[in-house]
Amino acid sequence: MKRVFKFYTYKSLMERPYERLKRKILVENLWLFILQLLKEKDYYGLGIRKTIKEKFGFWLGNVTAYKVLYMLKKDAYISSLRKGNIKYYKITAKGKKELTEAEKFLKSLVK
Repeated sequence: MKRVFKFYTYKSLMERPYERLKRKILVENLWLFILQLLKEKDYYGLGIRKTIKEKFGFWLGNVTAYKVLYMLKKDAYISSLRKGNIKYYKITAKGKKELTEAEKFLKSLVK
């Protein structure tokens, strides 16, 4: 059996700054994307995941999505309501305020 070794240099292991920024914004700030969607209309869990994929271009894991929804609900940034057997999520006034503050902050960074 022939073994192939690939040698990595320090430079090849480093992530491009843009890629690192993108990963950090996507992974560590999922609440921003969820609140942005809920600002437009009420969504159910799977609908949030599908719309994030369509609108923002990345797939949100099932457990991750519900963990973020749970935390947002626990802190009163969103509320939930049942329509038949489906639980929908809705942004609250507190959630809208938090999203507005986040948008202002992000815009101030790129001026």
